[in-house]
This record gives sequence, structure tokens and C-alpha cells, in this order.
Amino acid sequence: MPVPPGRRPAACNGAPAHGQPRRPPLTPCRHARGREIAAVTPGLRPLIAGNWKMHGTLREAASLAEGVRAGAAGLKAEILVCPPFPYIHVVAVAMLGQPVAVGGQDCHLAAKGAHTGDVAAPMLRDCGATYVILGHSERRADHGETDAVVKAKAAAAIAAGLTPVVCVGETLAQREAGQAETVVRAQVGGSLPEGFAAAGGVVAYEPVWAIGTGRTPTEADIAAIHGALRETVGGATRLLYGGSVKPGNAAAILALPHVDGALVGGASLVAEDFLAIARAAG
Repeated sequence: MPVPPGRRPAACNGAPAHGQPRRPPLTPCRHARGREIAAVTPGLRPLIAGNWKMHGTLREAASLAEGVRAGAAGLKAEILVCPPFPYIHVVAVAMLGQPVAVGGQDCHLAAKGAHTGDVAAPMLRDCGATYVILGHSERRADHGETDAVVKAKAAAAIAAGLTPVVCVGETLAQREAGQAETVVRAQVGGSLPEGFAAAGGVVAYEPVWAIGTGRTPTEADIAAIHGALRETVGGATRLLYGGSVKPGNAAAILALPHVDGALVGGASLVAEDFLAIARAAG
């Protein structure tokens, strides 16, 4: 859930809550047509999460937040946006009173300390975040994060009152070797701390070779991995698919069994496209 209406998030690093740049007018969003009915696991609300990665200026982040805010009301899915660290507070303030949650893209496993350049989970919470993405393949590759590190970070997030979104996924070589299911089961087993399901933790399946490439697994491949993940985590954990999710393929992907939402990368940087994906969730 976003920060409750009427309560302004605490200022981050002394930044004022007001004074965001003026936002340019936005083009109204198109509505999706002919979408399929999403096959969300019974009892679980779909989650559409946008990972903005390391993109945008402060002005662009404010404009994108306003675009998402303007189209979020009345959607069946829960909406989450994860801007770069410096913009979390501004985006959280923009979403006050609206059904849009805000999250971070990583956190340190320690709550505080001499860790130059890192961000602690309580800091994210203090800036208005309620979710945090952990174990993304880009973090695992660029920063050498292991399952054990991801597990410790997820535990730290839960302790701070954040909902962790833990990413798993195989490389192209692992898929071609027939190891995809084995790899993601092992990543889940090594990356989820005790109490993950009870804390509302989310698992996102992102095949590494599909992220930002425009390539996606077949629907049968996605369904097979999500079925294996459901067997592994049980029925209380939402399972997202990520990897080149776009308005054109979202309805078909979200209609697959055990797909409870999407973790969206590039398409989340355009409010109109992101909201079209959200509408495809039901």
C-alpha cells in the first residue's frame, strides 16, 4: 500500500516534500481493447510493477509519476512503481491519496552502518517506499549478488516493513541446456528468508535472456516455470513474469496459469504503455 492519505513521507536527506518541478501536460492514455481475462491465482490480487531502473531526470520522473497517477484509479491490479533512489520521495509524494505503491530497486542487508553508496531498507521506508526489488539479474551480474545475499536483503526488507519482490531467472545457456526449472527452483530455495510468504513477499520470474531484448519465452515455457514456482512457494505468494512485457503481449502472458502480474522494465517508462499493461490484468 502507498503512504496513507494525509501523511506526507518524511523528507529524504533533508529534501523538501514540496517544490517538485512543474509537470508538462500529458496525453490521455488509450484504453486496451479485446484483452483476455487474466488467470490470476485465486485469492491473490494481480500486481503490475514498473522498474524504472537508472533512467530519467527529476522532471521526467515527476511527469511519469503524474501520468501513472492520472490513470491508476479503478484498476483491478495493484500498481507499483520503482524509481531510482533519488526520486523515491518525490514520486511517493506525488502518489499520496492514490492507489499506487512506490518501491526501491535494491537495499543493503544492514539497517545502517559504514556502507558508502548503499541504501538501507529503513531509509527506503522513511522516504515513502513500501516495496523493494531484490535479486534482479542486473544486480546479480553487475554486483555479484548471490542467493545468500538476496536472502539476507529480503530479511532486512521484511524487518523494515517493506514487501520484497525477489527476482529469479535462468540464462540462455541454462535454458538451452534444459536447466531452467532446476535453476529457478534453486534460486527460490536460496533467496527467500523465513517468513517471506507471511510478509506478502513476491517472486518475479525474469529469464535473463529476455530482459530488454524484445525476446520472450513461449507461453508454454512461461506456464511451465510458473507452475514449478507455484509448487515451490505454495499458493499464498504472488508470481510475476518479467522480460520484455509490452502492451502487445501482456494480455496473453497474464492469462497464463499462476501468472499473478508482471514486472515491467522499458514499457514502464511510458505511462500510457504501463497503464495498458495494468488494464490487461483484468
